[in-house]
Amino acid sequence: MPSKRRSLVVQTSMDAYTPPDSSSGSEEEAGPGNDMPGMEHWMTRPAHLERGGSGNAGRLADSLAHTHLSHPHLAHAHLTHTHLTQSHHVSAHHSQTHHGIGHLSLKRKAALGMAENGGSLRRSCEFGSDMLWPPPLESDERHIGTIARNTQKYGNAERMETGDGVPVSSRVSAKIQQLVNTLKMPRRPPLREFFVDDFEELLEVQQPDPKQPRPEGAEMLAVSGEALGVVTNWPPSLEAALQRWGTISPKAPCLTSLDTTGKPLYVLTYGKLWSRSIKLAYNILHKLGSKQEPMLRPGDRVALVFPNNDPVAFMVAFYGCLLAEVVPVPIEVPLTRKDAGSQQIGFLLGSCGVTVALTSDACHKGLPKSATGEIPQFRGWPKLLWFVTESKHLSKPPRDWFPHIKDANSDTAYIEYKTCKDGSVLGVTVMRIALLTHCQSLTQSCGYTEAETIVNVLDFKKDVGLWHGILTSVMNMMHVISVPYSLMKVNPLSWIQKVYHFKAKVACVKSRDMHWALVAHREQKDISLSSLRMLLVADGSNPWSISSCDAFLNVFQSKGLRSEVICPCASSPEALTVAIRRPVEDSSQPPGRGVLSMQGLSYSVVRVDTEERLSVLTVQDVGTVMPGAVVCVVKPEGVPLLCKTDEIGELCVCSVATGTSYYGLTGMTKNTFEVFPVASGGGLVSEYAFVRTGLLGFVGPGGLVFISGKMDGLIMVSGRRHNADDIVATALAVEPMKFVYRGRIAVFSVTVLRDERIVVVAEQRPDSTEEDSFQWMSRVLQAIDSIHGVGVFCLGLVPANTLPKTPLGGIHLSETKQLYLEGGLHPCNVLMCPHTCVTNLPKPRQKQPEIGPASVMVGNLVSGKRIAMASGRDLGQTDDNDQFLFLSEVLQWRSQTTPDHILYTLLSSRGLVSSSLTCLQLHKRAERVAALLLERGGLQEGDHIALVYPPGIDLIAAFYGCLYAGCVPITVRPPHPQNISTTLPTVKMIVEVSRSACVMTTAVICKLLRSKEAVATVDIRNWPPVLDTDDLPKKKPPALYKPCNPDALAYLDFSVSTTGMLAGVQMSHNAVGAFCRSVKLQCELYPSREVAICLDPYCGLGFVLWCLCSVYSGHQSILIPPVELESNPALWLLAVSQLRVRDTFCSYSVMELCTKGLGLQTEALKARGLDLSRVRACVVVAEERPRMSLTHSFSKLFKDLGLHPRSVSTAFGCRVNLAICLQGTSGPDPTTVYVDMRALRHDRVRLVERGSPHSLPLMESGKILPGVRIIIANPETKGPLGDSHLGEIWVHSAHNGSGYYSGYGEEVLQSDHFTSRLSFGDTSTVWARTGYLGFLRRTELTDASGERHDALYVVGALEEAMELRGMRYHPIDIETSVIRTHKNIMECAVFPWTNLLVVVIELEGSEQEALDLVPMVTKAVLEEHYLIVGVVVVTDIGVIPINSRGEKQRMHLRDGFLQDQLDPIYVAYNM
Repeated sequence: MPSKRRSLVVQTSMDAYTPPDSSSGSEEEAGPGNDMPGMEHWMTRPAHLERGGSGNAGRLADSLAHTHLSHPHLAHAHLTHTHLTQSHHVSAHHSQTHHGIGHLSLKRKAALGMAENGGSLRRSCEFGSDMLWPPPLESDERHIGTIARNTQKYGNAERMETGDGVPVSSRVSAKIQQLVNTLKMPRRPPLREFFVDDFEELLEVQQPDPKQPRPEGAEMLAVSGEALGVVTNWPPSLEAALQRWGTISPKAPCLTSLDTTGKPLYVLTYGKLWSRSIKLAYNILHKLGSKQEPMLRPGDRVALVFPNNDPVAFMVAFYGCLLAEVVPVPIEVPLTRKDAGSQQIGFLLGSCGVTVALTSDACHKGLPKSATGEIPQFRGWPKLLWFVTESKHLSKPPRDWFPHIKDANSDTAYIEYKTCKDGSVLGVTVMRIALLTHCQSLTQSCGYTEAETIVNVLDFKKDVGLWHGILTSVMNMMHVISVPYSLMKVNPLSWIQKVYHFKAKVACVKSRDMHWALVAHREQKDISLSSLRMLLVADGSNPWSISSCDAFLNVFQSKGLRSEVICPCASSPEALTVAIRRPVEDSSQPPGRGVLSMQGLSYSVVRVDTEERLSVLTVQDVGTVMPGAVVCVVKPEGVPLLCKTDEIGELCVCSVATGTSYYGLTGMTKNTFEVFPVASGGGLVSEYAFVRTGLLGFVGPGGLVFISGKMDGLIMVSGRRHNADDIVATALAVEPMKFVYRGRIAVFSVTVLRDERIVVVAEQRPDSTEEDSFQWMSRVLQAIDSIHGVGVFCLGLVPANTLPKTPLGGIHLSETKQLYLEGGLHPCNVLMCPHTCVTNLPKPRQKQPEIGPASVMVGNLVSGKRIAMASGRDLGQTDDNDQFLFLSEVLQWRSQTTPDHILYTLLSSRGLVSSSLTCLQLHKRAERVAALLLERGGLQEGDHIALVYPPGIDLIAAFYGCLYAGCVPITVRPPHPQNISTTLPTVKMIVEVSRSACVMTTAVICKLLRSKEAVATVDIRNWPPVLDTDDLPKKKPPALYKPCNPDALAYLDFSVSTTGMLAGVQMSHNAVGAFCRSVKLQCELYPSREVAICLDPYCGLGFVLWCLCSVYSGHQSILIPPVELESNPALWLLAVSQLRVRDTFCSYSVMELCTKGLGLQTEALKARGLDLSRVRACVVVAEERPRMSLTHSFSKLFKDLGLHPRSVSTAFGCRVNLAICLQGTSGPDPTTVYVDMRALRHDRVRLVERGSPHSLPLMESGKILPGVRIIIANPETKGPLGDSHLGEIWVHSAHNGSGYYSGYGEEVLQSDHFTSRLSFGDTSTVWARTGYLGFLRRTELTDASGERHDALYVVGALEEAMELRGMRYHPIDIETSVIRTHKNIMECAVFPWTNLLVVVIELEGSEQEALDLVPMVTKAVLEEHYLIVGVVVVTDIGVIPINSRGEKQRMHLRDGFLQDQLDPIYVAYNM
């Protein structure tokens, strides 16, 4: 179990005081962003409107119109003394407030002036006090005019008075009005066959926990800070303060910068700051551009690009900009062209219209340069003029030139950048009056006095570091000692030494700086903190800062540190300082702290708990509200309703001293800077706008503010809120911490299956072992689960220093998340826990009992649908060779009538004819083979002979030789010479199972069967006799065997299924004749035709086409052994082109080889004269669902070489019937339908439109062969099914197999495969069961006979299908999803193991990318198939076994996995 979490919050051992480097998530890289719902969401809920729209809105708005809009500054000044009351008047017109809101036009909504988000129920300020809200319809014209007149500008942005973004004065065109009205119309229901999202397989909706805590307190009241005291000598603006100190006390020190050894580098005095700022202001305004066309005018924005170790140059530049009345935009120094987040900064600069960047000499030299010495344009940045601010580069202003120093007004003073959760960067504009008021309130609350010394460790370019170290310090003529980050890295105690050395009264630090000081602290003699009256903790609102504060006080109390000195504060870029703990002289009053239940917090409820519990969070107060400000807590989402006193919400501030807008983003500005909190009675809390801070918390007793998290760190999982910082703190509490880097942990959420899932990524120390890391990871998962009550989806460890960094060394959260989603993190360890955290999967399916036959059958209808039956055309008796019942007789007849007609041509790997056979030659060779069998083998009629030959002519001659001798041939693939140990056992098995009396083969293979490797693999002694047919006897057999029974066995078709089952199917002479005749009719085969065959000739349709059809039909077969394509991939297509072949057959493996191997060679092939325009039929022979993506890729690739896409089609056969469908030459093109994959899992077919979610394209498997009848039956009940219903394909045909041959009398086990009958309906017909699921669909097309065409769609094999969670999954569907997830996944196979799904993927790429694929694969399968992957195995290419037909041997793979033979790169067991 992890060590107790309370070590984070109470004082125990020294090791416990190790908060994370707050830079991990708190450099504000991922600063607060508002994920507020859009306006539409809010406007469509009249109930909310009703609650919010009280009748006194008019009165409030009226007073607002008179004060706020006419004199904005007076209004702000007035605000500080205003007593805010809660509005409780309820209008008599209340019931009418939402009447008719749905019928308002676009213009009407504009007049309402409603805010863009659900947040602010913003009333237009011009309605009279006695008006209804919404106003009466007829009075809108007049008010629109008023609004247009009174719009107020703030900052440099325009304010628009409408929520819809429609300029108020513009009229809505009739066209747009019509569009709006159309959108409001109810949508018509979707058609039956289209996609409907009301499917039964719905995701579980998380039911609210009845025991969940709910807020019970009274509604909170807005809390006001003390009045902002007006001190007589406070300057009227910050520039005036600088002028005062620069002229009265020019020698007073303003800022001391330090070098990396800690020695003072430069002391900037107030006199120097004043004179240099004036000089820079003059140069900015007069020396850029020409006199007539200056580049910068007052109000323009300027980028300030200064490194963290040069505060002096930054300060001069900042005040120079203020004096020149241009707007500084401080940003980080771009180190490379592709810095994390740099592109977004560029976007901010572009949107601010920045054209000039001020920088220092040293920084300018350090920027990346092009070969010509120019600074390149950074990615996403506007074109900038870089201007160096050192005095030596500037010209002196003339004596009569002097900057115009005004009182603070509502012009923009500066823009502070803020990074959102998603990585986007916004610019917060701060007005000059806000800047001054903020400095005044900081001075009052911190008790700053003139000439105090302050040590600043924070980033001086933004946030607390800027406000205290650059702005407020100048107002009070204070001396700032700036400690750079680079010095802190070398000497973490440097800031404490500086406090002691300069007797500083104030220090500004982060938790990280206190933690580093603790770690580096060894009994130092020369330090004391007794001079400090205030230690300002900038990230004091972070949940883990309390442990740093406690630990720091514990250790440094002996060095003079007093407990009342520690002052945490809360701030945000939008609201500036929200609250600060005041430094007090009296130590008797202890600071406030709360021990809160984590479970309560996850429901946004404050529940006090005890520190003994693990699942608590201890928070410290961040003091009270700032002077002159009002704070309230509102619901984070939707209408900004006030929270109850014991409810966590978002803090909102109403004060002059806040930001005013996001520069250039009107809509987001309204959502954040113009929020009008609403009381439960419906009244507004105040007539003035509040600003959302992005901080979550509550106001405790005595007006103390407590912060429990940030909006940006909020992760919503199953309706509960968790804070990323809390989860980081829990991970850090798990001991021992020696495996990961503290402060290098990122926590974010990703959406998986319509809910947020937590991902934790940490940097692993290089010296930790995999075992150590796994132990730590599993402890972290347990800790997060037990403390937060939430599962972690993925926990990954990456190598040290590989996560993207922010400029101050923290983790760039949004870039890390992006890398995770793209598969670019390259973790070295991953632990996924989808089983614990994915709780909203659909319920497992319960199978329903089927309807009985009586209620279903009506004539030829099943439940109101036509029975799914179809047949090919009849097999007529017309040809000469139809008089023969046996194929051996057909060959003898051909050898007499057309002795010199070439039947077979075999091509070599170079495309040359290596051998050929005429009718007579084949007859003669077959006779000699028969003689050999009778003479040497001494075989009897009906003996079984195994033919072990490479693809070629010898195999054909041996086959007919067996028929001539009256024996039964079995074709067997020879063992592979390079892989004898795995291929020879299959040969041996077929020979044994088929009870072969003898093996016939070539001399080469004979030798191979007797080799050392063969002897080591199988026992050679019990082989039957092996006959070498290379030297056949010259004589004929005494007489050729004359078969008399057409139902007798002609040959055995042995094949290994994809599930690894070996089976031999008995083919009778009758079936062979019918088969050949059916193929002849379908493909229109005649002696004058040529057909190219690139198939393996050992089983199925491949064997029939290679050996049998030419003899029966008399056409010439051009034989291309697929094995030859490995050395020459273009062999097949070049042969088809050169020999002008019109029909060709291939397998998927051949097609894939051509697609992959020739993809880049089409131009070269064109040059070699490859022309496929004559091809009429290119048929893929397969026993599976058509692979549409492959056939489409193939058609597309060779389209330029003349291949017509409609010529590419598929055939379908199986064991019981080797060819059921074959596209052939005539008839309609194959059709494609799209079915809902979720319905398929429930064994149902639902047709949808192309592109619908979860749609799966299925292509027709070719045309049903002549003489074949098909019916779709329920595999369990054996009842017939209706049209477009999924069931097992049953076939009735003269060329069905006669049964399985096992030689051991086990045929009865699967006898119903060949002799099944329907349980009702037509119960007399005998059918063979294919074992494949599919459906028939009657199309609109007509076939050659004029009948409507019935299309057969094959879905997949029953024995391959996986039953998971009560549903039927086809492996190919899951594999397709997996292959799509990442470009480096080359192949994939899935199989079930116990009740887990195992996914094996072949990785193309470096091994470090292997672990990126695990979360991607898990997510894809979850989203698309609602299945949790149990094991992900990442292997090298070529591990997944594939048979000669190009089918994956998933069961072989499963055996290899279970016997640990895969040699994987990585195996991830998802917990």
